[in-house]
Amino acid sequence: MHRIHRIILPSVILLGAVCLNACQQQAAPPPASNDGSAASATQAEAASTDSPSLTAEDARQFVADAEAQMEKLSIVGARTYWIYQTYINQDTQALAAKVSEEGTSLAVQLAGKAAEFRDVEVDADLRRKLDILGRGIVLPAPADPEKNAELADITTKLDGMYGTGEYCGTDADGQEQCQVLGDLEETLKTSRDPAALLDAWQGWRTISPPMKELYAREVELANEGARNLGFADVSELWRSNYDMQPDAFSAEMDRLWGQVKPLYEALHCHVRSELNAEYGEDVAPAQGPIPAHLLGNMWAQQWGNIYDLTAPDIEAEDVDVEALLIAQDYDEIKMVETGEAFFSSLGFAPLPDTFWERSQFTKPRDREVVCHASAWDIDNQDDIRIKMCIKINEDDFRTIHHELGHNYYQRAYKEQPFLYLGSANDGFHEAVGDTIALSITPEYLQQIGLLDNVPDASGDIGLLLRQALDKVAFLPFGLLVDQWRWRVFSGEVGPEGYNDLWWQLREQYQGITAPVERPADAFDPGAKYHVPGNTPYARYFLAHILQFQFHRALCEIAGNTAPIHRCSIYGSKEAGARLNAMLEMGLSKPWPDALETVTGSRDMDATAILDYFAPLKTWLDEQNEGRQCGW
Repeated sequence: MHRIHRIILPSVILLGAVCLNACQQQAAPPPASNDGSAASATQAEAASTDSPSLTAEDARQFVADAEAQMEKLSIVGARTYWIYQTYINQDTQALAAKVSEEGTSLAVQLAGKAAEFRDVEVDADLRRKLDILGRGIVLPAPADPEKNAELADITTKLDGMYGTGEYCGTDADGQEQCQVLGDLEETLKTSRDPAALLDAWQGWRTISPPMKELYAREVELANEGARNLGFADVSELWRSNYDMQPDAFSAEMDRLWGQVKPLYEALHCHVRSELNAEYGEDVAPAQGPIPAHLLGNMWAQQWGNIYDLTAPDIEAEDVDVEALLIAQDYDEIKMVETGEAFFSSLGFAPLPDTFWERSQFTKPRDREVVCHASAWDIDNQDDIRIKMCIKINEDDFRTIHHELGHNYYQRAYKEQPFLYLGSANDGFHEAVGDTIALSITPEYLQQIGLLDNVPDASGDIGLLLRQALDKVAFLPFGLLVDQWRWRVFSGEVGPEGYNDLWWQLREQYQGITAPVERPADAFDPGAKYHVPGNTPYARYFLAHILQFQFHRALCEIAGNTAPIHRCSIYGSKEAGARLNAMLEMGLSKPWPDALETVTGSRDMDATAILDYFAPLKTWLDEQNEGRQCGW
């Protein structure tokens, strides 16, 4: 998946109605109360002054006009933000801020107007569109035009601060050396020198303290906007987008986490013991939380880069995808073409010529860009693109399959009305690409000519461990990012407590700790793209649950008889047809309807993860015998 430059494919949402890249073309639908209505108590109170003279026909005309306005601005916004993210300078930043301001202003106006129709009797389809309009704003601005402009300026500045961030220090010769995120990530990925790891880890976190004051002001402005729309705060607004009440959604996240927590705890116990053996007690204690800089990833959200330190002592043939790609002279374009071929094997039409002409595949030498991988739908039809700085390695090979999943999803629902141009919920968009990436098995690599012979089952534990270090290790991180933001938006913690709460949650859910005491002005959440980028994060947790549920179901449809972790749906037109049937629905139906289309179930279910990693869990329990697990 997009490991955050992999599991994540960040969205740049034009603050409200205008959604630009990546994950979610529009916000997910509103919650339903027990009687099937969508309004919360606070929203009902806000709607108490609705005009009784409004009719269903008025609502229909309003929605039609709104969709036309939003579609027009979405195209302008997408093009503007594409230029900004692929050519960062003061001018493109100013243009992006302006179009962001316009998008937010329109979204706020439409959300306010939609609330006036809350007591008007309309059909289910029209009600769904009205509810989407009322909740389709990521950061709602206050009605005051000056505050709207201020919010737009802050969001654009924060995005630029992250995109241009660098850490400058001195090298061994005393010369100043500046490193960008990619350089620092490479150190964390490849170095086994604790001092170098700590320097890179701390270095990246020097970019975020200047964001803290801006972020705190952004929270104030967005909460004011949320209250204007009838929500208690932005947290309630975000959690209302899942066809259930906000508190019910929080409970659903906890339920799913509870299903997979024992697997994570077994993985954590094994990894901690192996790190202790590598670095010793002073660097990596055998008990308690794991220091965050030792896990091979800037945010300790995925641990696959330290597989060599944790690998099973089993003689088995290893599949080195990076070596295979290099040996067969894969370049950036050939990697993308291979991803396209996967979807073609499922029956999907080829990508349009404009995709190849307009996408960013490599980092330009002459300008600053946002390298964070993302998928874009520029015109709500066929102008789909990816934006990456591709490297020839396994991570980016998988990321390409993931990002293309977004593009094919975007194209599949293009015939839906504008307000339904999105996934059933935002986790679905992320999950689709990752579902495809689960099919990048040795069997698949052999089918496409990258691998001569498929290793036997003796190597399965190693393959499963490598995947678990990314996918299972990610689960608590995917949960806690928005746990942090929900508490920030609700006012439970102020700016002075931002960093303390961040590390409390990191330890509570992940069993991870900061390697050194953090400065009083630290703002470590800001060193994670999705915080200054204002991308809701629950989608990534849901995606990690849904991708295995989708994979298990599609493998059954494809007639797979092998263990689920060895299944690839490559070449299965039957699986492709079922998948496409869900993709074409877009946001037009509640997510349980879409889920049922592929899986036959209306409930999200994390047991597919347990099925997938069952052999690994048995092995981990054997390794952990006699160890003191937990933290």
